[in-house]
Amino acid sequence: MNVEINALSHTFFTPQPRPALLNLNLSIPSGQFVAVIGPSGCGKSTLLRLIASLIQPTQGSIWLDGKTPAQANAARQVAWMAQSPALLPWLTAEQNISLARRLLATRLNHQMSVEEALRRVGLQQAAHAYPFTLSGGMQQRLALARLLIQNAGLWLMDEPFAALDEITREKLTRELLELWQPAQPTVLWVTHNIYEAVRLADRVIVLSAAPGQIIADIPVDLPHPRAEDSIVFQALLKQLRAALNHSREAVV
Repeated sequence: MNVEINALSHTFFTPQPRPALLNLNLSIPSGQFVAVIGPSGCGKSTLLRLIASLIQPTQGSIWLDGKTPAQANAARQVAWMAQSPALLPWLTAEQNISLARRLLATRLNHQMSVEEALRRVGLQQAAHAYPFTLSGGMQQRLALARLLIQNAGLWLMDEPFAALDEITREKLTRELLELWQPAQPTVLWVTHNIYEAVRLADRVIVLSAAPGQIIADIPVDLPHPRAEDSIVFQALLKQLRAALNHSREAVV
């Protein structure tokens, strides 16, 4: 799914005006994995919420394959994953995925089975387990299975592994790439972790302090899997650190 963002600005009124994003212009081709980083409160999550049509922009426009966010989300072409897996606690793992599948039944002719989705994230043995019996990492795997079964052209991912321990987080990021590569949906991945951004993304967007503006757009031209001790990987980390240090100065 192509994403086109033109002169996008958003201000919250709470009750005083609080600008969150200012004049964003961004073009993302279909299938690209884009990481978005920046200081806390710079509007990263607000950007995802605007694309998900959860809020409406103050100014500017967003087009998803030529559709408005509302149209694309109504057609269930956009999938969301956040820090909280947002699972229904009274349903088993299998039932959580089955519910998502039923909601999409009228849109998809060739849909992944619940069993296949659970297998791909390594949870086939936990199909009948309830979410509260699963570890944090397993709950996020289940959220990944729900993401996969939606067969959406755009994945909006708001720090989905941030609450996990470092070992589990690194393991899931590696597995995420294996899950993403066959269909290669477009991904917007919000993170504070620059290692994660370089490890995963084709491109890293750096936002300034609020109101968020794009101050760097850095391509990551490295094959997967990426060696973190390589000269190019380390150079990209250095470039991102410099951009983040600059991003803490509000650009108005």
